[in-house]
Order: sequence, then structure tokens, then C-alpha cells
Amino acid sequence: MSAAVDLLTFGESMVSLRSAGPLSTGGSLAMHVAGAESNVAVGVARLGHTVTWAGAVGSDPHGEFILRQLRSEGIGTQCRVDPYRSTGVMFLEQRTADVTRAFYYRAGSAGSTVSRDDVDSALAAGPRVLHLTGITPALSPEARKAFEYAAERAAADGVVISLDVNYRSRLWTRDEARAVLGPIARHASILIASDDELDLVASAALSGSDSLGNDDAETALAVSLLEQGVGEVVVKRGAAGAGVHTASGRFEAPAISVTSIDTVGAGDAFTAGYLSALLDGEDVAGRLQRGAVMGAFAVSTAGDWEGLPSRAELAMLGTTASGTTQR
Repeated sequence: MSAAVDLLTFGESMVSLRSAGPLSTGGSLAMHVAGAESNVAVGVARLGHTVTWAGAVGSDPHGEFILRQLRSEGIGTQCRVDPYRSTGVMFLEQRTADVTRAFYYRAGSAGSTVSRDDVDSALAAGPRVLHLTGITPALSPEARKAFEYAAERAAADGVVISLDVNYRSRLWTRDEARAVLGPIARHASILIASDDELDLVASAALSGSDSLGNDDAETALAVSLLEQGVGEVVVKRGAAGAGVHTASGRFEAPAISVTSIDTVGAGDAFTAGYLSALLDGEDVAGRLQRGAVMGAFAVSTAGDWEGLPSRAELAMLGTTASGTTQR
């Protein structure tokens, strides 16, 4: 029997109010939907896959805006509307061309209370891939329980689990993250992290790794994760490209050279491309390539996800000259 949905993800989606300059000087704010999980959901849906996002929003215009945006992208929503809590809000400040700062107003939000019940029916549909991030368990004890339950149930059901560490220092400490994410990592078919996040899930390899060079330390941590049962360890390095460690070897792919406009959401775009290629049956090299293309679209367009391509547009980058006008 085929799965009812290709990809399921859940977590908190917020309203993002973006400023083109310092917030302290005022000015116009543009309203967007933000959230690592919904960013990935949009990216995967635009590439033609069936996607469900589960979560909670407030009974307010912000929550209506989020649901309208996600549904307009063809994403199925399993969403609880909370009449007593507000939808989370974040402000993004473009402080310089290279520095963007985020200010969160999400404590006690509707999205932070995402629970086991919120994801239970979505899991019952039998998704092919469950995508989790390390942001969700940092939101609240209730969200952490939902995260742990989803990982354990999906693993028992044979669902492919993708876990993006996505550490957020404004939400919890590294020690707190390590205590929660380390035990869950063993369920992951695909573990995604930046090179400075691997130690949060590969505690067995910590001893002695500090004395190694960056590349050797990454390899040691990745090997530890593979020994724990992780199928693939995907390392995101931004402009330096990405790599994948597997039992059969290591694979590398450079980033695609583009003019960078907005780096927010680039990691989620890469993940969306990688998972889309996985769903299509591509090998590791093919997954890395599609991830790199999606990341390039993200950084060369404004917004977390607004500039992400359709499947027909994937070939636009890397095959045309800079400044090209297609007629």
C-alpha cells in the first residue's frame, strides 16, 4: 500500500515581520510565514510531492495568515486552532548586508504547545518520511514529548526519519539540547547538521575530538553517529557546500555560485532538496546536488521560502550565465 503522504513534518510556524534596516529606527515591516519545518514543507511541496504540516496556531489573524499561506502551497494541514493562546511572532532585522538578527516573541504561544495528540492522526496516515527538527523539543515540555513520541512511533512503523539538529541558542543551552537530541538521533535514517552541531547528537565521539582538525573531528563524530545506527550524516557548510557520511563512504558537493541576497532559510531549502531527491529515488550524489540547487535559490532570492523553485525551475541555476534574461 502506498503512503498517504510523502512527507510529514510538525513544529511551530510563526509570523515573521521583516525589516530592511535597523528595527530601532522604525520603518516598514513585511509580513511572512516563518518556521524551519514549514520552510521544508513548502520546498518539498513545490517540487511536486505530497506534504502535511501539523501544529497549532492561535485563533487570530496571524494564525489565519499562516494556514492560508501553507494551504495555498498545496500543503495539507493538521492544525489545532487555540482560542486562548496567540500565534508566535518573530522580527527579522537586516542589520548589515551580511548580518541578520532574529528577535522571538514565542514564549507561551499556541505553536509552542504542539502535542502528541496534534501529530497522532497525521502519523496514522503512514508518511514515507517524517521530518523533525531540534527546534520543536526546545519550545516546551509538551512539544518535547510530542517530538520524542513521533520519533519513536515512526521508527517502530518503519518510516524514514529525517532529523535536522537546527540548534537555537535563544531557546536552550547546548547541554539541554544534547540531553534531548542525543537519544533521539539513533532513530534517524538521515541526520542533518552543521559542522558545529554534530557534537550535540554524537556524544560518544566527544572524547579526544577536540584535539583533531575540523575535518577529522567531523569524520569522527559522523562515524560515531553511523555506529549508533544513523543511516546518513549530512553536514551543511553554507557557502562551503555540503557533505554526506555513509557506511559506504563520504560524498561532497560544492555550493552553487550565486549572488547572495538573503541567507535566512537556506539550510531548510537544502534539506527540502535533499529529501525531495530521496523521495524520487536519487542516490546520495543526486540528493546533494538537488540540495545545493535549492540552497542557491534560497540565498539568491528574498524571504525564507518565497523564492524556492518548482520542479520545472530546478535547471535554471547552474545552466545559465549570471544576469541572464530568459525570453
